[in-house]
Amino acid sequence: MVILHVLAAGEVGGLERVVRSLAAGHRARGNRVVVAPVVEWASAGHPFVESLRGLDLEIVPIVVSPRGYFSERAALAALCARGRPDVVHTHGYRADVVDAGVARSMGIPTVTTVHGFTGGGWKNWVYERLQRLAFRRFDAVVAVSRPLGDALVRDGVPASRVHVIRNAWDGTATFLERVAARQWLGVPADGVRMGWVGRLSGEKGPDIVLEALALMDNHRVTLSMVGDGTEMGRLRARAVDLGVEDRVTWHGTVPAAASVFPAFDVFVLSSRTEGTPMVLFEAMAAGVPIVASAVGGVPDVVSQAEAILVSPNDPAALAAAMGGALTAPTLTQERVRAGRRRLSCDFSAAPWLERYEELYRGLRPGRNGSA
Repeated sequence: MVILHVLAAGEVGGLERVVRSLAAGHRARGNRVVVAPVVEWASAGHPFVESLRGLDLEIVPIVVSPRGYFSERAALAALCARGRPDVVHTHGYRADVVDAGVARSMGIPTVTTVHGFTGGGWKNWVYERLQRLAFRRFDAVVAVSRPLGDALVRDGVPASRVHVIRNAWDGTATFLERVAARQWLGVPADGVRMGWVGRLSGEKGPDIVLEALALMDNHRVTLSMVGDGTEMGRLRARAVDLGVEDRVTWHGTVPAAASVFPAFDVFVLSSRTEGTPMVLFEAMAAGVPIVASAVGGVPDVVSQAEAILVSPNDPAALAAAMGGALTAPTLTQERVRAGRRRLSCDFSAAPWLERYEELYRGLRPGRNGSA
């Protein structure tokens, strides 16, 4: 098959990691895979584009100005006319709303993977509303968790077009040793360190982990915040208000962040909403104990047997769980071992790639599959 992925790529994130794994995995299975990341003029040398180098993929960046929607659509139409893909797979609201219709107008089946919703202010609400309406026009809509799939049906997407395919772990990450990981992050080699990795925005709950840290009895516990986003300034001010500014290290975006997970004594996910978070796979693979909000697709990935799950938006419960992971080392290590087993058994890449291939094949009756 010829598979074309289209996304407005951020620097780093779960969506980008999923696209990379899908593209590389399907290329390795003998398909022709083209990735068309939409990037702005100032984004030459984009980190996502660079992460695709060496994977035997066809990379065709669509370079546009921030609101260059017409030129973006024209570029995609030209790409589809040249390559005539069997399926166009879009990811994220811009590609879903702006680009997928181009493929449909040319008779090419369209698939989108819904990675979750960010919420936020009125502008995000408008974007997400447009995206939810756009889902109804896709030939197939993939939800990365059962709750997300149910929500899509309630939004009006025909149930026959909704497919729940949880994300998978491709096993390609490499991990530093604990000391090297802490050196890379520039934090002390000793002491207890919690780790938080994600986008600094409201739906990811970075404020909740700061409040939990302030509630912990053990004031020797420190926190690494890995990631960037629009809320950075407000969160740093919040850390000062809570009196924990000297216990928090702000690392910004860290390339190949999975490699530094061994620096953490506990990995904390404090999200208010989630799809199937890739960071959980990274923590499980790295053998790091997990404390997580039981929200969205998180319970599909880990149960209380593999992690400590707490109610979302509850700093006190999160603080208690973080402390509990430190004070019950035997049970904590049992959860780590169970997490590694579950990762291997339930989230391996081969069945995941096959399910997507079956989905693509089912959308191309009567097509000759040539490019």
